[in-house]
Amino acid sequence: MTFANSAYLLLMLLVIPCIIWYVLKVNKRRATLSVPTTSMYGGLRKSWKYYLIHVPFILDMVAIVLLSLILARPQTTDRWQDTEIEGIDIMLCVDVSTSMLAEDLKPNRIEAAKQVASEFINGRPNDNIGLTIFAGEAFTQCPMTVDHAVLLNMFQNVSSDIAAKGIIEDGTAIGMGLANAISRLKDSQAKSKVIILLTDGSNNRGEISPMTAAEMAKSFGIRVYTIGVGTNGTAPYPVQGAFGKQYINVAVEIDENVLRQIAQTASGQYYRATSNSKLKEVYEEIDKLERTKLQVKEFSKNQEEYQPLALALILSLLLSILLKQTVLRTIP
Repeated sequence: MTFANSAYLLLMLLVIPCIIWYVLKVNKRRATLSVPTTSMYGGLRKSWKYYLIHVPFILDMVAIVLLSLILARPQTTDRWQDTEIEGIDIMLCVDVSTSMLAEDLKPNRIEAAKQVASEFINGRPNDNIGLTIFAGEAFTQCPMTVDHAVLLNMFQNVSSDIAAKGIIEDGTAIGMGLANAISRLKDSQAKSKVIILLTDGSNNRGEISPMTAAEMAKSFGIRVYTIGVGTNGTAPYPVQGAFGKQYINVAVEIDENVLRQIAQTASGQYYRATSNSKLKEVYEEIDKLERTKLQVKEFSKNQEEYQPLALALILSLLLSILLKQTVLRTIP
């Protein structure tokens, strides 16, 4: 426990002169009734009030001590602190185009990707992880962070509906998504910097080509793993018809050559994920990467702890007043 205003603790020194004054006062007190001798009272037992006579003064001193502690503001020791952990810097780059709603992976491609990626995030608590999403354009959903609770919360809000609803342009801008992720990693001091790029299509949008982005990643020492999501041939795709949701078979068109070239250029590896279980294969390769030390700033909120002391102060004062005005009341 710490004190925000520790100078107020000096008020407890007031107890010392108060005790001295009280002792001198008791010793100099004169009897209110004078008698020639007290021998006649020698056999009388002392009343229980005799043992309580100093209690009000003790309670007053306790109140001074408690007041000093309250004014000093006792707090828990939560604060900002720097910690050093082992980890790597990772950016997840996820395709959210409308084609990710195809249901060849269950329940669909985007939800399968979110589920497996969330398990991956939970399994790497010391890594600095961020999230970029892209369709016809790209933006950062979550910057790199070790606060994975925040990352997972933002990840769960990712949906291909944003492209379907026109919030972002639909399409597949692989080069733009990769470039956005690179911009988050290029200034990293980590020895191992990784991008995991997941898509189900071929590049058909954006001002930056996939291979140009791959060369950028190589120049910054960023390793890129690419994942092509989807079965071979055709996949069931939901459409809204006159009689509700219906399905049509759409061709699976993944530009595997480009994804392989990206991975090869950026010292990574290409994976083809035809099922949910295949998505997990990329993690085995990432686990082999060299780890590096990261400086992380952690924060926890201060907690005021004066409430029990305030309650004890009130009880002390009330009890002192009650004793003085009742059983220990003196006659002037």
